[in-house]
Amino acid sequence: MRIIRIGDLCLEPQIAAHAVEMFAVLSDPAIYQYENQPPASVAWLTERFGRLESRQSKDGSEQWLNWVIRLPNAELIGYVQATIHPDGRAAIAYILHSAHWGRSFARSAVQAMIAELASHHRVRRFSAVLKRDNFRSSGLLQRLGFKPATPSQFFELGADADELAYVLERAEDLLE
Repeated sequence: MRIIRIGDLCLEPQIAAHAVEMFAVLSDPAIYQYENQPPASVAWLTERFGRLESRQSKDGSEQWLNWVIRLPNAELIGYVQATIHPDGRAAIAYILHSAHWGRSFARSAVQAMIAELASHHRVRRFSAVLKRDNFRSSGLLQRLGFKPATPSQFFELGADADELAYVLERAEDLLE
């Protein structure tokens, strides 16, 4: 994994040492309006980030690539992540502290991650699954060129009835 620079943002490969600073970012209750919950403790997050440093699933079939997002003032504001499946598709996700929503940071970070995955990891197809009511993320994905999944793609992605699924079939379109 490489450090990725986009404008004023820096995406650093996530490591266990980021857990202390990221705990504060991930403790923002606004992040969890639609799903999940904040990390239980710094120790729990450190252990989780340590497991993710392997960059692959236990059986080796998936690559796990995670980057923290850093501002020029050195503040961490969130992360972007991708699970690369054996078929060459990457499932992506992202979280930013709510203080940084609406400032194009998520768009820049996700777009840079997609470019990195397409250029250096040969990913050409991307997907994201999110809660149906998460209009902010839905809008971001659509602005990046993601399209609603077809019924068969929705099933393939394992999305639930209360979720939306989006796909980006041609990463080249986003990179031009």
